[in-house]
Amino acid sequence: MVQQVNFNDPMFNSAESVQNQAQLQVIQQQASKAAEAVQPFDTVLQTTVDKGAALKFSAHAKERLSLRNISLSPEDMARMTEAVNKAAAKGARQSLLVMDHQAFIVSVTNRTVITALDGGSMKENVFTNIDSAVIV
Repeated sequence: MVQQVNFNDPMFNSAESVQNQAQLQVIQQQASKAAEAVQPFDTVLQTTVDKGAALKFSAHAKERLSLRNISLSPEDMARMTEAVNKAAAKGARQSLLVMDHQAFIVSVTNRTVITALDGGSMKENVFTNIDSAVIV
């Protein structure tokens, strides 16, 4: 809350009070700027969600994608992102994502693909350290 000050008041005549007046004006200006910078909660939330929307790929996952000749289209990425969003909404932390004869282990918390498997690599494989599975 900003308090109005009457600078014509006799108590503001000393050098110390002039310095106090200058400091008060600076503080008032800073408070005014800070109040202007405050954003509504829904704006801050949407910005945070948008920043976290993109999936990242670990170095290991990138290597596996290359070795197994797995390529992902923008549509595939959108489907994966939606699957990770659904897993996050359910409280998942590490998820197995199965999509089009491919599997991905994803850190939902970090929004990072940890590894990728093609159809042949998935057979007779045991997936550990996951708390959810999403079939796309």
